[in-house]
Amino acid sequence: ETGVSGLYCLGDASTSGFELTPVAIAAGRRLADRIFGGAADAKFEYANIATADPLASRDGGRGPALATRPPLPRAGAREAYGDANVKAYKSVFKPMHFALCEEEAKKPMAMKLVCAGEEERVVGLHVIGIAADEMLQGFAVAVKMGATKADFDHACAIHPTAAEEFVTMGPWGAKPDGQGGIVPTPVPKGR
Repeated sequence: ETGVSGLYCLGDASTSGFELTPVAIAAGRRLADRIFGGAADAKFEYANIATADPLASRDGGRGPALATRPPLPRAGAREAYGDANVKAYKSVFKPMHFALCEEEAKKPMAMKLVCAGEEERVVGLHVIGIAADEMLQGFAVAVKMGATKADFDHACAIHPTAAEEFVTMGPWGAKPDGQGGIVPTPVPKGR
């Protein structure tokens, strides 16, 4: 609500810092639920907003697509959660989409999970490559719900997709034991 009673401001005209159409739509829906639907607590949460770079081409351009806004690269996560509490898992590969192409036509793909805390909650998810925006929509739900690296590790991959890299990213099903080895991660409880 603005300084004028009964006058609301959403989307590009607001000061939320998120000039994105889906954000305006979602905020508008929550506002309508609150004003007309009797849902007094309905408010849009501005944390972990999924975004895709509109300048990245759909055929695998080099522009990034990010699953959090503001994006939490490792440096941002270290600032928010402390350096010792952040771990990044990365993978660079050429997706199977290009399997039958000549080598010079194969475009690389890069993915990164940024995790925080002992439970390794996913606080940033980044991908550059073909159809990055499409795969991020589903992962954005997982990030919003507080998914952990163990949740990703225990999900079954869909093959052949590039997105399966996020649920098979090493060390898969394990984490460092602090003595140079790895220990298995248990299946997340209640998920």
